[in-house]
Amino acid sequence: MNKPKIVVLGAGYAGMMTTKKLTQNLGIDEAEIVLVNKHNYHYETTWLHEVAAGTINHNRARFMISDVISPNRVRLIYDSVVEVKRDENLVVLENSEISYDYLVISLGFVTNTFGIKGMEENAFFIQDIDSCQLIREHIEYQFAQYKNGEEKDDDSLTILVGGGGFTGIEFVGELAEKVPQLCKKYDIDRSKVRIINVEAAPSIMPGFDKDLVTYAKKSLQERGVEFREGAAIKECKADCFVVGEDNEEIKAGTIVWTGGVTGSPVLSKSGFELTKGKVTVNGDLRAPGEDNIFILGDCAWVMNEAEGRPFPPTAQAAMQHATTCANNIKALLHNEPLTNFVFDDKGTVASLGVTDAMGTVFSGTKLYGKSAATMKKVIDNRSLFLQGGPRLLLKKGKVRPF
Repeated sequence: MNKPKIVVLGAGYAGMMTTKKLTQNLGIDEAEIVLVNKHNYHYETTWLHEVAAGTINHNRARFMISDVISPNRVRLIYDSVVEVKRDENLVVLENSEISYDYLVISLGFVTNTFGIKGMEENAFFIQDIDSCQLIREHIEYQFAQYKNGEEKDDDSLTILVGGGGFTGIEFVGELAEKVPQLCKKYDIDRSKVRIINVEAAPSIMPGFDKDLVTYAKKSLQERGVEFREGAAIKECKADCFVVGEDNEEIKAGTIVWTGGVTGSPVLSKSGFELTKGKVTVNGDLRAPGEDNIFILGDCAWVMNEAEGRPFPPTAQAAMQHATTCANNIKALLHNEPLTNFVFDDKGTVASLGVTDAMGTVFSGTKLYGKSAATMKKVIDNRSLFLQGGPRLLLKKGKVRPF
């Protein structure tokens, strides 16, 4: 008798954890498990802003999938997903095709520019390891060019960050750490380098507690970060943002857009009904009208019925999706009832550099400064531990910085 085949697309937080939980939940004879990912490594998406700023090496932020998922237990396929043919229970890859009995779509996000003119062409994106290495190299190149070039254009040292949400603020926090190091290395006066964050909403970190936002803003401003709030970006040119009604140009040598993400384009290509680029899934995390397809992580809107809006698409939510999904696949195999996703909110902490952070933990306790920075590292370490146990934690974990 053929074993049912479970195919997981994407080895981000949701995909890695689902695969791991499936290997724990199911005996080797119960199902064949296949994990498909573009690269042979997983990267910690929540560390990408550090890679982009150059405060950690890109290898710190990634680990080999085969170090955590045994190739003897799970078939690992390194390929790009093109489309899901739901009528045929088939996944089309760039180099092959694979059939499935149960499918988990956890393909992560792509950057959303919201149609802002020129953003796609002229800005860098914090999207994956490669895109973040490009940002780091470009910033350093601007410093080297300024130091060694004949003509000194101070604007070339300006780093412009579009979007004052979570990623944008964590990124400027890392830049505030990195810029003084680069100034020292290239013998450039710190006052010549500007870090400017532009946010269309009236305040940075929309949705965050006002006290926390005030703290973050003050901390970053004290380290030289400038904020332009309530400034809608009309256009991104090669050397500037055009903002506001008066079409003011903010010049820069490095432009990074962190203003939004949307689910993988594979979703639309595969004919799923989308809301803002994602699929609104059922309570059990299955796609509407599908018995055997689960959609997790950044590809899914999971509704918080009590509040009538989706849960925020965070790493902790994606990892919790995985547990529910793996349990539900096991239930399907055993003809047992499925359970609905219940979010256990452990809080959210945003880093503002190596030794500073702010956020809430557990039932809304506010943390600031070094204690928040310590908690942020605990959260990062917990993610590693859940995915790869003590071995991965010892290899890649973040030590306390003080």
